[in-house]
Amino acid sequence: MNSVLKLIRRFFGILVLSLVFGIVLNVGLWIAYISKNQNSILNGEKGPWSRAEMISAELQQEGENYVLSENGLQLLKEAGAWVQLIENGSGKVVWSSANLPQEIPDAYTYAEMASAVRGYVKDYPTVSVGKGADVLLIGYPKNAYWKHMSPMFDYQIIARFPTFLLLFCAGNLLFVILVYAVSVSGVLKAVKPIIEGIRQLPENHQVYVKETGLLSQIAVSINQAAGQLRSQEYVLKKKETARANWIAGVSHDIRTPLSMVMGYAGQLEEDEELSKENKRKAHVIRLQSLRMKNLINDLNLASKLEYQVQPLHSGKINAVAFLRKMAVDFLNLDGEDKYPVEWATKEQVSAVFIRGDEELLKRAVSNLICNAQVHNPKGCIITLEVKQIQEMCCLAVSDDGVGVTEEVLSAIQKKPHYMVCDSQVKEQSHGLGLLIVRQIAQAHGGRVELSHAPQGGFRAEIFLPLLPEKES
Repeated sequence: MNSVLKLIRRFFGILVLSLVFGIVLNVGLWIAYISKNQNSILNGEKGPWSRAEMISAELQQEGENYVLSENGLQLLKEAGAWVQLIENGSGKVVWSSANLPQEIPDAYTYAEMASAVRGYVKDYPTVSVGKGADVLLIGYPKNAYWKHMSPMFDYQIIARFPTFLLLFCAGNLLFVILVYAVSVSGVLKAVKPIIEGIRQLPENHQVYVKETGLLSQIAVSINQAAGQLRSQEYVLKKKETARANWIAGVSHDIRTPLSMVMGYAGQLEEDEELSKENKRKAHVIRLQSLRMKNLINDLNLASKLEYQVQPLHSGKINAVAFLRKMAVDFLNLDGEDKYPVEWATKEQVSAVFIRGDEELLKRAVSNLICNAQVHNPKGCIITLEVKQIQEMCCLAVSDDGVGVTEEVLSAIQKKPHYMVCDSQVKEQSHGLGLLIVRQIAQAHGGRVELSHAPQGGFRAEIFLPLLPEKES
């Protein structure tokens, strides 16, 4: 909905800017037009009235005759005008220019004089100025000027004009806003389902937008995209189901012959008639078979976690007591004392509560401890620690062994595992231990961070959400 409001605000801003720009543009064009076509009026240079004043000044009386100077004749020629000097009182024309049209009278009654002074003589627009006691009448070509014959207005109209102008502008603005609101309501009605469909598309592939209205083509495209996503989702789920079923089937089919191999290998290992060398080989066969069995179990668990079919039996867990018990169990299993476990949790941290599946969390921590043992065959000190960081509980497992290079650490952090990736075949990582740890952490709403240990070895941290205080 915020996107719709933003769109409406944008449209309204464009409307206001367009109105302002339109008014400025129209005023500018009107001024430019007047400046070009009525330059003489605006500047007072050689306009019909100023030209009449100039011609009057150029008309001189010599004895009983009148003579128009060369400058005056040039002014008449430029305007295509003619001139008459009308005697005061009699209305007779005492002097006229040589280019006087034939239909122009040589004497005027008072009525004709009033009409001539006010506007036209035989359709020629005229301008009059005083020449002493007489009247100088200048006529211009018929299509040169248009004159308003009755330039009188009611005073109240002029006085109320500013108010009328404001009301006029307000009425026009209200009308434009009304038209805009009606048009936007139609656009909003068409846009809203489109935006809603686009918003839901990443979350819900069952989106359908009615293919009607102004934006019907966009609605068609959204529906097509939703259909393609549904098809892709179906194909992907089919592939995932097939892969999960294949892993489960292969694991099931291998268990029986593998159990037989392990059983027979155990019997041969205990057979007194076999030589020590053969017993050693039988022992290797049994251990490797056991390793294969564990790998198959890991493969099944990773597959279930990846496809979210592994049930979580969540309960309240004190992470400190949980990790301390894990430390004791591994110490008891280390008969050769090659992998001593150090407890690095601060004494004041006695209880940090989380909610989770205890068996899965045991599997995650066991994988990290076993990882330290596998990569340090000559032995190392394994350090376990529980700490609280903001709203997360951190279970840390580190060692002082050989560690990893920066390049290897970057590869472990960035390379996808073959179990969860269908591309980059040559760059996929193997080994299910760390993958299962990540999957278990994610299933609990947490994460895993890998780094170099302060002791120089390898460090893995499992971050899990703390149990809310009301449940602690």
